[in-house]
Formats: sequence, structure tokens, C-alpha cells
Amino acid sequence: MSTFRTDRKATWARLEVLLDRAEQRSVRALADDDLIALPGLYRATLSALSVARETSLDADLIAYLESLSGRAYFFVYGVRGGLGERAWRFVARDWPAAVRDLAGETLLAAVLLLAGVVLGYALVGHDPGWFSAFVPADLASGRDPAASTAFLRSTLYDGGGRHNPLGALAAFLFTHNAQVAIFVFALGFAFGIPTALLLLQTGAMAGAFVALFIAHGLGVALGGWLLIHGTTELFAVVVAAAAGFRIGRAVAFPGDATRLAAAAVAGRHAATAMVGVVVMLLVAGLLEGFARQLITADAARYAVAATMLTLWCAFFYTPRPR
Repeated sequence: MSTFRTDRKATWARLEVLLDRAEQRSVRALADDDLIALPGLYRATLSALSVARETSLDADLIAYLESLSGRAYFFVYGVRGGLGERAWRFVARDWPAAVRDLAGETLLAAVLLLAGVVLGYALVGHDPGWFSAFVPADLASGRDPAASTAFLRSTLYDGGGRHNPLGALAAFLFTHNAQVAIFVFALGFAFGIPTALLLLQTGAMAGAFVALFIAHGLGVALGGWLLIHGTTELFAVVVAAAAGFRIGRAVAFPGDATRLAAAAVAGRHAATAMVGVVVMLLVAGLLEGFARQLITADAARYAVAATMLTLWCAFFYTPRPR
């Protein structure tokens, strides 16, 4: 045991010195040579620990090597940095990288959502009777083809009076879209088919309302009311759907892996984008709760909507240095 300890004591001592310095100050306090040597020192110590256990050496020595190896492990393989640093790394690198990687699926989701809008608009514009097929009766609450122009206009700017019917519509749409964002992701495993259908349904409901208000000459006003938060909210739905499509593609075309393993790998990657979707929905909620209520000019509403869409696109798709 004496020879075993003597031959390796210098390695353990150097590793302990480096760990003490890094723990007391930071990893940046280590020189380049020390950083290069750290993994080798860790592996040598881990090897010594294995030998000590196999040969039943002194219990105190084994405990010392276990402690030293455990400390070294977190510097070699562990996540360094505090919560703030990890949050910043997620926002600055991980989240936008995950969304960029879903670019193809994002385009597909956006096309399907837009197709639903066009479908709902075309059918209701041609025959108002289709409105009830896309919009539940309890949600319509007077906002239907039989409503007067004055009533519809009042809902856009003063909430329609005491009962605030459009406020109820806004709350429903936000809740609905948040649920859709969850479902289009969660149901992606079914080859992406439920995801596509939910996107079409969500778009058709929006298209039905657009057709209704355009018929009364209020299309521009409705666009500002919806888009001031909708560019963020619907973008979040599209990203969530893209994450669902990624899982669906992995299940449909698993390659050499099993379907379950391929879905698990795709799910771990898509989950990063979904954490960002939650952030986007929170931002959309703030825009809906404050900006839409405080800003009543159509031009200002469109300006906010365009600004938010530009900021999201720049955040996600601007190239970043490695």
C-alpha cells in the first residue's frame, strides 16, 4: 500500500490543488496547461480508486479518493456556472438554435395555419352559414353574421360595453391557442397528422372571424386587434407544431433506430423549443392584457405587431458566431 500511495501521491496532490483553486475562485483561475491536465488527472485518480477498491486498501484512502474523484467529475463533466448563466445560455444560444433547426417544419406549420385561415375565410365569405361550423355558439355571443356593424365596431375599441364580449373572445382565443400549442406538440408522435388537423382548425376559426368583420367593413380594424398579440401567439403555435412535426417525422422515418428511440431523441431536441414556446405565450399574454387595451389606434396596433414579428424573426434566424 505504501508503494501504491507513494507512486500516485503527486497526481492526487496536483488535482486537489487545482480543484481548490477552481472552487475558491473559478475555472478561469486555472492556466491553460492546468485545464488540459485536469481530465488526465481525474482519470488517473479514478483508476487509482478502482484499484484501491479491488484490493481492499485502507478505507480512509478509498474515502479520500472517492471525494477527490467526485469533486473532479463536476469540473470535467458537470455544468459550470450559476442559474443566471445557464438561463442566459438558453436564451442566447440553445433556444434560437433549436428553433432554427426546425426551420423546415416551421415553414410547413405556417403554411398549414395560413391554409386554414384562407379556407375559413373563403367558406364563410361565400356562405355565412359556415360561420357556426368553425366558431362555437357559446363563443360567438352575438358576433355572428346577424350582428350589426355598430356592435362589431364597438367590440374592437370599447369591448362592446358592459359585458365586454370581445374581451371574452380574447381570453378564449389565448386559452385555445395555448392548448393548441401543447396539443400540436404532444400529438406529433402520431405521424404529425393530428398536428396538421389542429393547425387547419385553428386557422379556419380565425379565418371565419376575418370574413365576418370584413363583410362589415372592419377587416383592417380586426387585423390590428388580433395581430398586436397574434404575431407572437401564433408564432408560438407554429413553433410548437414544428416541434411536433419533428417527432412525427422521427416516428415515421426512424432510420436505423427503433421508433421509440428515434422519437425520444427528437423529443429531447424539440423540448428546448417548447420551453421557448412557453416564454412566447407569456409575452403574448402581456401584449394582449396591456398593449391591446392601452393602444386603440389601428396604425399603432399594426406597428406593434410588425415590430414583434421582426424581433422574433431576428432573434431566431440571425446567424450567431459559434
